[in-house]
Amino acid sequence: MFADAEAYERFMGRWSRLVAPQLVDFTNVPDRGQFLDIGSGTGALAFSLAEGKPQAHVEGIDPSKQYVAYANSKNPFPDRVSFEEGDAQKMRFRDASFDASLSLLVFNFIPDPAKALEEARRVTKVGGAISAAVWDYGEGMRMLRAFWDSVVKTDAKADSRDEKHMPLCRAGELSGLWRQGGLENVQEQPQTVTMRFATFSDYWDAFLLGQGPAGAYVGTLQHDQVSALRDEVKRQVSPSSEDRPFSLPARVWSVRGTVPKRV
Repeated sequence: MFADAEAYERFMGRWSRLVAPQLVDFTNVPDRGQFLDIGSGTGALAFSLAEGKPQAHVEGIDPSKQYVAYANSKNPFPDRVSFEEGDAQKMRFRDASFDASLSLLVFNFIPDPAKALEEARRVTKVGGAISAAVWDYGEGMRMLRAFWDSVVKTDAKADSRDEKHMPLCRAGELSGLWRQGGLENVQEQPQTVTMRFATFSDYWDAFLLGQGPAGAYVGTLQHDQVSALRDEVKRQVSPSSEDRPFSLPARVWSVRGTVPKRV
């Protein structure tokens, strides 16, 4: 689903780079310390942390060997940022290894998010922040909402594949998980970004790269079905023309909480 790092960069990586600084600011991490990026992907969050906090050291973990290799190859902070393969549900790090742990656009894809949060709490120091952000797939992520609304209109049987059904993407769900996980001072808020596309193809062609649930769905279609879907998506997005730039907004739900004293 997410295996090709270069394709991911074109599909979602450019969005990640817009959201990452907002999550860093929202988390309110200290200016220096050891920080963990859970599900580091192609490196957007780790790089944003290192850029905004010049005395920060960041360890990124991701289950994808390809993403880890890509992030390491693009790393502008090799003395302060590193990436390795790792499972968020069973991390190798010792207890209280990090001053804060953050996760960008990943928690809804983790098979057992409660276990991942338990691990994040274990490896984060008492009083340290744990934060995450997830797309509002049902309403706020216009890029994907236009796509899935078009899918369901052209193929009603595909409704079950719509990303609006994913966990943790609605208001209150992340904060509910954080409270169930025993974190203190839990806060959740929406954050918005806007992406500018050079042309309609700049937007649409990313769906042909096989990335995520949307790309996987397109991969099941015949050529004429892809063309029909493209036409419907274009109608939904309503650019003034194929070759003119246009913008789409997107919203994430972000949550943060702090690790309580260990009893």
